[in-house]
Amino acid sequence: MSQPFTLAPLPWEEDALAPVISARTISFHYGKHHQAYVDTLNKLVEGSNYAEMKLEDIVRATAKATDKKEQTIFNNAGQVWNHDFYWRSLTPARTEPDGKLNSAIAAAFGSRDELIKQLAEAGKTQFGSGWAWLVSRNGKLEIAKTANAGTPMAEGINCLLTVDVWEHAYYLDYQNARPKYLEAVLDRLLNWEFASENLAREGEAVRAAAE
Repeated sequence: MSQPFTLAPLPWEEDALAPVISARTISFHYGKHHQAYVDTLNKLVEGSNYAEMKLEDIVRATAKATDKKEQTIFNNAGQVWNHDFYWRSLTPARTEPDGKLNSAIAAAFGSRDELIKQLAEAGKTQFGSGWAWLVSRNGKLEIAKTANAGTPMAEGINCLLTVDVWEHAYYLDYQNARPKYLEAVLDRLLNWEFASENLAREGEAVRAAAE
């Protein structure tokens, strides 16, 4: 029987983000941690209705689960989704927000520098493992943070970018210096084209719902 979920390929080579994130970190983070979430999820959903569902739907369906097995399913499904999203949030090439995203940034934060400052603060102050997010609600941008496998997507919130602040995302390169990791990633690796695409999709969904 084929497994319903597979490890999605990285959008760039393992050494593409160096020196900000080393190939060694990507090898462990993607090849070990991310792979383990995929493998565990497949074992957990085998023979269940979840094996026939899309990953996003599993995350949403189990986000508020009280059953221990379903909580474990959420933890692994959420981590698979979050990591897929994180890899696409990063790029070795310099990118720029499109006009719509630029306008939304100016309206919500005043400047991109202020957005980066608030996103860094969210990452620094997330206690323990988790994620810092740039999200949009009806086109209005906000900064969010979630613990462990949490994701705003599970609450129906449109995610634009995320940065992983679990220790395995940075410890080999930065040891305990999470702020240095955040500073480097936010300055050099954010994929603004991906964020622009995600904001545009929200607009398309709103228009479709109104028709």
